[in-house]
Amino acid sequence: MQAAHRVIAIIEREDDGYVALCPEFGIASQGTSIEEARANLIEALTLFFETATPSESTRRYHNEVFVTQVEVPVG
Repeated sequence: MQAAHRVIAIIEREDDGYVALCPEFGIASQGTSIEEARANLIEALTLFFETATPSESTRRYHNEVFVTQVEVPVG
């Protein structure tokens, strides 16, 4: 059985589609639906892990990623 990495995926609407981002490795993809963007991100991450050297994976990995909301005054 292959090892698995659990990473963060942030998916947001952009124009007529969706953008999916893994902030831990700085890898992004897109799709016309949330499901397609997610699947494309998984594919991009899989290709990265298949081709990256261990040192590249270590160099690109950001282990302290925080996703939060902030309130900003407007106007």
